[in-house]
Amino acid sequence: MMRYLALSVCFSLLPLAVCAQSGGNGEKERDITLQEAIALARVQSVDAAVALNELKTAYWEYRTFRANLLPEMNFTGTLPSYNKSYSSYQNSDGSYSFVRNNTLGASGKISIDQNIWFTGGKLSLMSSLDFVKQLDAGRSRQFMSVPVGLELTQPIFGVNTLKWDRRIEPVRYAEAKAAFIEATEEVTMTTITYFFDLLLAKETLATARQNKENADRLYEVAIAKRKMGQISENDLLQLKLNALQGKADVTQAESNLNAMMFRLRSFLGVSEQDNLNPVLPATVPDVDIRYDDVLSKALERNSFAQNVRRRQLEADYEVATAKGNLRSIDLFASIGYTGQDRNFSSSYRNLLDNQIVEVGVTIPLLDWGKRRGKVKVAESNREVVLSTLRQEQMEFNQNIFLLVENFNNQAQQLMIAAEADQIAEKRYRTSVETFMIGKISTLDLNDAQNSKDEARQRHISELYSYWYYFYQLRSLTLWDYENNAELEADFEDIVRR
Repeated sequence: MMRYLALSVCFSLLPLAVCAQSGGNGEKERDITLQEAIALARVQSVDAAVALNELKTAYWEYRTFRANLLPEMNFTGTLPSYNKSYSSYQNSDGSYSFVRNNTLGASGKISIDQNIWFTGGKLSLMSSLDFVKQLDAGRSRQFMSVPVGLELTQPIFGVNTLKWDRRIEPVRYAEAKAAFIEATEEVTMTTITYFFDLLLAKETLATARQNKENADRLYEVAIAKRKMGQISENDLLQLKLNALQGKADVTQAESNLNAMMFRLRSFLGVSEQDNLNPVLPATVPDVDIRYDDVLSKALERNSFAQNVRRRQLEADYEVATAKGNLRSIDLFASIGYTGQDRNFSSSYRNLLDNQIVEVGVTIPLLDWGKRRGKVKVAESNREVVLSTLRQEQMEFNQNIFLLVENFNNQAQQLMIAAEADQIAEKRYRTSVETFMIGKISTLDLNDAQNSKDEARQRHISELYSYWYYFYQLRSLTLWDYENNAELEADFEDIVRR
């Protein structure tokens, strides 16, 4: 009988491995490592697609800004213009009469326009041609040409939007590029969470199955021991309850595993026929992290630093705009040559000067302080923004400090959890053997089992926290600590995918 009990104990302690095999519903078991899951998520997940589209939007906005600084060629025209109508005409005696118009016309202008960013003006080199033909008696026609003309439009006191754009838009695009890399790292962090949730569910199911197997065998042995009077009826009933609880735990663990499997598959964008089997990472990165170094890299490379700079500039721009609206003076100047004749070729001969200079002024004489009030509002808003940014900067630094502390402590926590897992497993095996010879009660056995299960789950949880903190540091600093290199991307190639 004792030999039979020993054999039963040995079989009860065999761990249940999850074997890779095809299920009856056509599912394929597929081992997947953490790095493989991360690679899939960065390419196929919805979060990665959202990050890519946000980058593309920022890229084309920046391209549009750059295009505003380059010369632009335009053609405007009316081809043709037919007019058959009556219009009022004042006679020499002051009376009015209606004159019939019956004309056919056409006009066209080609211009090369260049925005002047340092003054905020616009310079245009243009050439135009107008044609009018009377369709009534006489059927006269006339061409008017402007072979070459130069126009300048220049605000004198208004805000120079282009100059501010040259300061703000590069910062905005740098912020978007940094945010894309951060979003990629955040996709990784989400993948880590889902991966370890599935891994924990898998381990929980394996543990539940092992516990159920052990409970069933211990109950069978207990029946035999009860017949020999070696244990009480109360202990026998407790072991029967353990066997029933083990069966319930397996059912619950299977349901949780299916839920975690579905979530990870959906996030990675893989087929529902793939039965993912997460592989426990064998090692973790061994890196030395210092707060000063992390803070320096974060302030230099993180999108938060660019965001702070952009918001400061935008607040300054709002103040400059409010001040520019206090008065408005615009200069328009046009110089060139013009000619007119009944014949097309002759209209380009005997050219005459064509000069226009206009200065438009808008100065409020009495607005009850409305424009001054807008300046004060803009200045107050700027102070609010600056105060908010100072607070955000303090919180940013504090979060980095706490993250570095947590990461540096996590290596020690992981080592302790791994050792505790081994000890708890060994204690459980010893408790089973001791229970078999009747030296401990079922309460002690249950306590050893619970400690074993909790130690295993804690080991996986600590491993998850280490990886999560590690990629959170990468996201904040945009730095690869394993290879000691910057996290970079070919943005020109990415936006053209």
